Amino acid sequence: MGNRFFLFCSFILLACFSVQAQVSFGEAKKFNENWLFSLSDDSLGASASYDDSKWRKLDLPHDWSVEGQLSPSLASCTGYLPGGIGWYRKHFQVTDKAARHYIYFEGAYNRSEVYLNGHLLGKRPNGYISFMYDMTPYLKEGDNVLAVRIDHSRYADSRWYTGSGIYRDVWMISAPDIHFAQWGIGWHATSLTDKQAVVAVDMEVEKHVKAAGALEVSAALYDAEGTLVAQGRKKVADKAEGIAKETVSLKVKKPRRWNLDAPYLYTLKTELLCDGKRIDGSSTNVGLRTLKFDANKGFALNGEWMKVKGVCLHHDAGVLGAVVPPEVWERRLRNLKEIGVNAIRMSHNPQAPVLYDLCDRMGFLVMDEASDEWEFPKRKWIKGWNVGEPSYDGTFDFFEEWIERDVTDMVRRDRNHPCIFLWSIGNEVDYPNDPYSHPILDGTTINQPMFGGYKPDAPDAMRIGKIAKRLAACVRAVDTSRPVTGALAGVVMSNQTEYPEAVDVVGYNYTENRYDEDHATYPDRVIYGSETGVGIEAWHAVRDKEFIFGQFLWTGTDYLGESGRWPSRGLYTGLLDFGSFPKPRGYFRASLWSEKPVTYIGTYPKHDWVSMDAWDLWNYEPGQLIRVVCYTNAPQARLLLNGKEVGQMKPYDDKSGIIYWDIPYQDGELRAEGCDATGKVLSSYAIKTSGRPSALRATVDKEVLSPDKATAHVTIEVVDEQGTIVKLGDNDVTCQIEGPARLLGLEGSNNGDMSDYTDNHHRAFHGRLLAYIQTTGEKGEIRVKLTSPLLKGAEVVLKAE
Repeated sequence: MGNRFFLFCSFILLACFSVQAQVSFGEAKKFNENWLFSLSDDSLGASASYDDSKWRKLDLPHDWSVEGQLSPSLASCTGYLPGGIGWYRKHFQVTDKAARHYIYFEGAYNRSEVYLNGHLLGKRPNGYISFMYDMTPYLKEGDNVLAVRIDHSRYADSRWYTGSGIYRDVWMISAPDIHFAQWGIGWHATSLTDKQAVVAVDMEVEKHVKAAGALEVSAALYDAEGTLVAQGRKKVADKAEGIAKETVSLKVKKPRRWNLDAPYLYTLKTELLCDGKRIDGSSTNVGLRTLKFDANKGFALNGEWMKVKGVCLHHDAGVLGAVVPPEVWERRLRNLKEIGVNAIRMSHNPQAPVLYDLCDRMGFLVMDEASDEWEFPKRKWIKGWNVGEPSYDGTFDFFEEWIERDVTDMVRRDRNHPCIFLWSIGNEVDYPNDPYSHPILDGTTINQPMFGGYKPDAPDAMRIGKIAKRLAACVRAVDTSRPVTGALAGVVMSNQTEYPEAVDVVGYNYTENRYDEDHATYPDRVIYGSETGVGIEAWHAVRDKEFIFGQFLWTGTDYLGESGRWPSRGLYTGLLDFGSFPKPRGYFRASLWSEKPVTYIGTYPKHDWVSMDAWDLWNYEPGQLIRVVCYTNAPQARLLLNGKEVGQMKPYDDKSGIIYWDIPYQDGELRAEGCDATGKVLSSYAIKTSGRPSALRATVDKEVLSPDKATAHVTIEVVDEQGTIVKLGDNDVTCQIEGPARLLGLEGSNNGDMSDYTDNHHRAFHGRLLAYIQTTGEKGEIRVKLTSPLLKGAEVVLKAE
């Protein structure tokens, strides 16, 4: 009970702490409950007197696209799910006595317009950027109406699934007339040794009125146990309306460092005082670490040279769409960490703030990324990836007006996260002929499909370098403690431009063949694989070249959109599936990356190739010749069937990373043992022949939950009479809930299953199904009942308390 209680409390603290650290001022309260929604467009929807009595009642966050029906008539790029235009309205009263009130959106996709009592507060077209408006001038006593219009009518505006609506948390911020500015608290270590760290705390004070008294800012740093370790104060000389900036320097003796194995976090508490009385304040995490990038040595964290073992992540979670609870992110990150992943690339946009908080606490490096598209549209495939004629909707139309502010806001919002070690200004904006072109494309071999040679009528690639210099300057104006990078898809073309010189670290997408040549040609260039395939050759290009510091695999998990021809929900390249379970290629990657002993076996009818995607199935025809592949990080491995050796000890094959045997099938237990040089077993993996489906078995990751919308994962397995998982089981499972909880969704992780995901039943895949159960606000017992025709059902009991 104690451990479960601690985990539940930690999530409550994480949620409360997150927004205060984000906005840097005021008192924040979630503003998610009791909204009204209509998937329609009415020009009168902004009016305070509009009749919304028949609108749907819901709580935020909300993604209306994932509630829609998959259809082959829709676009493959966003997962065959719809967009549209929707309105949200909320009636509320302000009861506190604060002088000012703000509304803060963590994200709304996209082209949002926010109105208060009929007055336009502002527009924000970027669907991934957090933004805030001052409601104070238009608030009134009694009933107020906040109305938000979301225009995702150009729904095929991305190469992957975006979702639609107010899909992240919303907060109301109450503050005095003089307070810290939005994202106005920033820190960075000006020096860090084992004896002492010097931390500069930059504070911006926003004054809506002239200060009547003496203003001071203070900063205090506390260790993980809550002990004060450093503090400082400074007077704010400027009392006039506007922004005043001050910096306080803190000296920390014998500092503890943030690293991947022990992500130690201090707490920075900042206060704004007027005549000695606290009028505002906030708290944020501080993780002290050093970053070093070298063109020959690669990357060092805290002085230790290392390889970055990263993955790219989009922001959806399969059946949940773009609304991903913190517990789902935490489980996904934990499973990636088990594989050996130590870095996350936010592809290709700023993501939910809670994800950065979790990376801080769990010990991941993060590449934060601004965008996938600049001033011209990319191809958006409609009938399957690279199939037929593309669409050219996108976000390019607001690029010139908003991109510098969007990049600046990304850095200001996220700069206090110690996990972030790179700022990326864009992904594949230099994709050859999509849209930019250059004469170098004639007669040049590039690893990406480049849609032909040089096209004189296409946008000139030389424009890329000029834009990159502008955006890099935006980053450096806010933060110089981390390098600027970009993920280059057409390095050969970009080498003819100013782009590589505009950034500090140059990312190469799927271009391992250029590493040696470009290292020799540009000896001062720091190079890494910003996006790579999951094949072993791409990893060897990192492992065996000291000057390549790491790679980011495409992808960490399967994701919606960028789909193939119907039927296809998304792209199936992940180490984890839609439900964040490890796939065979996840185990294969663990055999390459994990520092723990790893052994896994997969099978398929004999072929003359070895696969990293072999499922752990042991059900075939008697005598059928089966190839058994073993992924292990042991020096050698052997294979046993029913305790008898059927595959002799074989050494690890460094070229393929796979040991294999071809054996005739026989029922029973098949076990691989990964052994050291003496034959001692370091790790093993066993699979069993299963009988016919007989029952359902259900397990849950936590039985005691907070009543306040906490999410549990219920794993449902199809088993035979002996309790062995039936890996071929695809039974239809129905989920019913009694008590204060609701079903968020059932995830089978089958990319080709295009059935209805909005109901309470779904087919298992590889004998497994995942149910997301979320509490609804009340305390009490929760019964999750699972049934399937002709099978014995299962039940789990949870408690909201």
